[in-house]
Amino acid sequence: MTVNLEVAEGVGTIRLDRPPMNALDIATQDRLRELAQEATDRDDVRAVILYGGEKVFAAGADIKEMQVMDHAAMVKRSRALQDAFTAVARIPKPVVAAVTGYALGGGCELALCADYRIAADNAKLGQPEILLGLIPGAGGTQRLSRLIGPSKAKDLIFTGRMVKADEALALGLVDRVVPAAEVYEQAHAWAAKLAQGPALALRAAKESVDAGLETDIDTGLAIERNWFAGLFATEDRERGMRSFVEEGPGKAKFL
Repeated sequence: MTVNLEVAEGVGTIRLDRPPMNALDIATQDRLRELAQEATDRDDVRAVILYGGEKVFAAGADIKEMQVMDHAAMVKRSRALQDAFTAVARIPKPVVAAVTGYALGGGCELALCADYRIAADNAKLGQPEILLGLIPGAGGTQRLSRLIGPSKAKDLIFTGRMVKADEALALGLVDRVVPAAEVYEQAHAWAAKLAQGPALALRAAKESVDAGLETDIDTGLAIERNWFAGLFATEDRERGMRSFVEEGPGKAKFL
């Protein structure tokens, strides 16, 4: 398999495994969608890591596979391509990307599907599709502009240039830069901590933020209000408040 899901202690790692560069061919895209749905459905997965291994996250699409496709073929395929990445973005659990080496084109777009991005100090990210006479097609024009703002996104998309980890951090494209040997460890620590948290409240928080960004503030506030009130029907809310009153803040156990 070109992508695998490994689960331990509440953390699911979606691991790209298509050496040498984890090129995202059609089979890999389809497998990503399947595993994103599996991670969504499994109760033993409470947080998710996206990881490409120690050397490279993903260097983009399989260009040789794309080169032989004509307009009609890509019209047919482009929705499935986007759906695979959207399935990752819609995992209703905390998702962190552990970015090592290159995260270019589809690799950068996959990292954009995470809630949080931890990059190696040797990472290089970018959307070089323009250099092929194309634009990003797996969500890059939309997710990148929402993350770092339209003018900065246009600079990266128009030029196709790669940015090193320090510039990616300054742009807001990644959230933390660590030594390359520590990327997965740091991502796992982030995911493991949240895997111990209240699953429904985390889902509510993620869906409120993501859905709210797609609409006006009044509608966003209504989304938040409905989730907030709904959580009062959960056992986790009862446990959390009881622990706060009896033991003080930050001591509740949600598993």
